[in-house]
Amino acid sequence: VYLGSRMKASPQLPASPSTAYRGRIAPTPSGWLHHGHAATFLTAWKRARDANGSIVYRDEDIDPDRCRDSYSIGAIEDLRLCGLDWDEGPDIGGPHAPYRQSERIILYYDTLKTLAQQGVVYPSPHSRKEITKAHTARSTVDQSPLFPSILRPAEIVPCDDPDPYIPWRFRVPAGRSISFIDGRTGQHSFSTNKDFSDFLVWRREGVPAYELAVVVDDHAMEITEVVRGEDLLLSTARQILLYDALGWTPPNWWHCPLVMDPETGQRLSKSNRSLPLHPHRLNQ
Repeated sequence: VYLGSRMKASPQLPASPSTAYRGRIAPTPSGWLHHGHAATFLTAWKRARDANGSIVYRDEDIDPDRCRDSYSIGAIEDLRLCGLDWDEGPDIGGPHAPYRQSERIILYYDTLKTLAQQGVVYPSPHSRKEITKAHTARSTVDQSPLFPSILRPAEIVPCDDPDPYIPWRFRVPAGRSISFIDGRTGQHSFSTNKDFSDFLVWRREGVPAYELAVVVDDHAMEITEVVRGEDLLLSTARQILLYDALGWTPPNWWHCPLVMDPETGQRLSKSNRSLPLHPHRLNQ
């Protein structure tokens, strides 16, 4: 039901990123913004303005179970109250509309088809219980379970019409080192099948996973630098593999330090129930 329900045609993808600086602010409306979000978005905004560039506001409302319209509206209001502005976005329009991921599903599915036709993704209908039972190794970065190779199809089978209501995974090449330079923290390198393994690009709900959605959007919106939290450094390595498979040029990267709660020492996050950016949200 979700797939294609709000979008009749795919926007044309540009051939390559623009040379002018283009940044983005991309909140996920699954809760109220907190001070960690504000710090990252302020950095993104400042880097764009210092470069005399433009900035895109993108509403990453791809998860139908967690995202709410009230959070989307609240995020725009809260960042406006902080003095941030942008040049394109859901509240002002612009040449790269639409700016809500829930309205871009066909574009993501077309990209999934491209990957499936190459045979670099495969259907992965396994339950979480099956994956947990079969896994034998953990990531050397964050100790999360690596996807078990025993559950990966032995043969590469191209597919012209991937089923959008089963999960699909990217087939991570063995023995590769994925290196990139972060504008703030310098050189990083991650090893496939040690630091990360086959990862989801499509979910059984008929929507893309985070890694695929942001790669497609950042390319389509011609983003030249991605500014986000340093908890997503490992995601950058995964996304570089997607850029390579699609023949697209990756943007530059700038990963911000995480903001920690001074009382608990935990990083600010929605899952940790961090206080919202503006106190009036506590009663909403």
